[in-house]
Amino acid sequence: MKQSVFEKQYHNFWLELEQSLGIISVTVSNEADSSNKKSRNKKTAKMDMGENFPENYRLLCHHLSLARSRHYSPLLVDRLEKLVINAHQLFYQRKTHLLSSILIYFTSGFAQSVRKEWRWVVLSAVLFFGSFLGILTTLQYYPDMVYNVISAEQLAQMESMYDPKQDKIGRERNSGTDFQMFGFYIFNNTGIGLKTFASGLLFGIGSVIIILFNGLTIGGVAGYLTYIGYASTFWPFVSGHSAAELTAIVLSGAAGFKLGFAIIYPGRKSRLLSLRDSAREAVFMMYGVASLFIIAAFIEAYWSSMSDIPAMFKYSVGLVNWLLLLVYFLFAGRQRAAG
Repeated sequence: MKQSVFEKQYHNFWLELEQSLGIISVTVSNEADSSNKKSRNKKTAKMDMGENFPENYRLLCHHLSLARSRHYSPLLVDRLEKLVINAHQLFYQRKTHLLSSILIYFTSGFAQSVRKEWRWVVLSAVLFFGSFLGILTTLQYYPDMVYNVISAEQLAQMESMYDPKQDKIGRERNSGTDFQMFGFYIFNNTGIGLKTFASGLLFGIGSVIIILFNGLTIGGVAGYLTYIGYASTFWPFVSGHSAAELTAIVLSGAAGFKLGFAIIYPGRKSRLLSLRDSAREAVFMMYGVASLFIIAAFIEAYWSSMSDIPAMFKYSVGLVNWLLLLVYFLFAGRQRAAG
């Protein structure tokens, strides 16, 4: 979209916000200085901008991001930055709207941020699922290759955890209560996500390595257990939480790639400024990623390990979870962004 069209489309929206925030000054004649034909500015900021303020603030941040990424004129970017800074200060003074802003984030903001970075999401997904499916398929014909990615001790542990004779599938014999496992899964999963994200600072190479490592490791376990005949226990166990967990890993990689690209190609900005702006957007997406890891941990602790539920029912629940996530990321927040 050309800058002129962009400005024309949202001019009234920005003007109303500037007036509400007091950025646009009202000129009032100063009788004492009338001989010098001077004037003074009187700001009339409204401290309550209505119930739509959180939504307008998110849309304004989106406009600023677009203006930067499309390299619009510095004057327009400065105008939007000033608007965002003033709106930010007012937005975080409104404590009563904390719940509202959280709701807006999960009903629109998170999905919008993922769609905005779809190129990095696709790259991360190709690397992860490509390595995952590649090693899984290969092990059905060359099972000994599993020792190239997983140690014998780890494989023995996996065999014990998914042995059909186990009372609790997917856990070690002295693993603890469901609540203890819930905490363990949160710690383990979020650790993977944070490493994948933060390693993007190594020009994105770190994220590539960790994404491939996770794909090969998870695919190696899946392929090996399938080969030795434990598919009847392994696949029903992972089907419920796989949607949230694997999606979170892929999105962590996408956020890491965004950091790396900001350093490699800062555009007209300095590398530090480019990294700062990209990190702000990437961290915004990582809030949702952390939530996905928590959801996955909850399902894994309280649902996946239940061995008295029919496998087909678990598969059905897993399929529904994948479909819900797909619909969410494709459609959530589209109407709000268009407005």
